[in-house]
Amino acid sequence: MRKIITLALVVAPLALMAQMRIATVDVQAVFNALPETKVAAEKLDQASKQLKAEYELMQAEFNNKYEAYQLIANDDKTPQTIKDRRVREIQEGDREVNEFLTQSKESLEKQKMELETPIYNRIYAAIKQVGDAGGYTYILDVSRTPVAYAGAGSVNLTDAVIKLLESK
Repeated sequence: MRKIITLALVVAPLALMAQMRIATVDVQAVFNALPETKVAAEKLDQASKQLKAEYELMQAEFNNKYEAYQLIANDDKTPQTIKDRRVREIQEGDREVNEFLTQSKESLEKQKMELETPIYNRIYAAIKQVGDAGGYTYILDVSRTPVAYAGAGSVNLTDAVIKLLESK
């Protein structure tokens, strides 16, 4: 009786594992293959170029104020109140440039999320659809966490997910 119980304890997990189906997908490859990814990248690039142009304009204005101050900084004929005002303008300009850089970075990150989130939602919905259709228990994303080993019988669903998304 003891041998039967031991055998059942060893065989039961093996039987459960035989029913488990695991596959992989490269979500980043799917993302890169979609046409809407290129559209999103172009929108982000355009926004980045606009922000860069504005930054360069602000930087030029700042440099002009600094150069103008340098001309009067050591001039004994220029009243100290004018020098002080120019210093305050330079400090304010520096603060504005730094604030603009911070806001620009946040704006680009927000826009990136707004553009990419719907794409990733579509990808994960397609992965679920392919997984359900194939009866998979787990589908691992190899673009985020590489699989240590995938044998000859391993199943990569990346192409199937891309085809499903392209057909929609």
